[in-house]
Amino acid sequence: MSVDQFALTPLRIGQLYERIAGRLREEIAAGALPPGARLPSERDLARALEVGRPSVREAIAALKNDGLVETRAGAGTFVTADAPALLLDAPAASPDTSVTALLEARAELEPAIAALAARRGERDPELEALLESMSGVASLGDPAARARWRDGDRAFHRRLAAMTGNPLLARVGELVAATMDEPLWRRLHDDAVTDPRRARVFAAEHRLIYEAVADGDPEAAALYAGRHVERVRRDITG
Repeated sequence: MSVDQFALTPLRIGQLYERIAGRLREEIAAGALPPGARLPSERDLARALEVGRPSVREAIAALKNDGLVETRAGAGTFVTADAPALLLDAPAASPDTSVTALLEARAELEPAIAALAARRGERDPELEALLESMSGVASLGDPAARARWRDGDRAFHRRLAAMTGNPLLARVGELVAATMDEPLWRRLHDDAVTDPRRARVFAAEHRLIYEAVADGDPEAAALYAGRHVERVRRDITG
């Protein structure tokens, strides 16, 4: 029998966080982790599965987004009462991009984008107004405030890419911004910026990048962009 005579679908190797989440879903479905059960700590899961803690954190965030687990302050992460039913009813969905993969790409792309934008050396009133609104954040305690701040964060990175004057890099900026709007990134990002002081630090770093761009200083723009991505990585992945 030839390959053409039956259907074959491509083999797909999932992202690491997907495989971890899949293993935990299997344990929940099998009853090894019944409703109300406390999950092992991130450290213990990472050790048992021989993976890094950032991937475990992404997997747990994905399970939270699916309503399968919940975190209780000071107590840990627990399987929800509805988890078995949700697993039975869960539709097949395309997985989000790994936060680790997104940050790796941003670390490579954003310093180069900032440097090229700086070679244009232009000020941008739209971006200045955006930075002003982000730096004035007073509270991120409610979901609406976090959503507004997140929208501003994505808009900053889109606008910076557009300032390169390169349409392909502008499209890259749109792709990065769209990835930053995926539920997995939103979950982990929101957890990192609920403290207004941390949000103001992010906004101040945006300001440093922009001022270097406006001053026509590619080296400074690339430096500040790289430092910003590294801070985001530390705050989100731990």
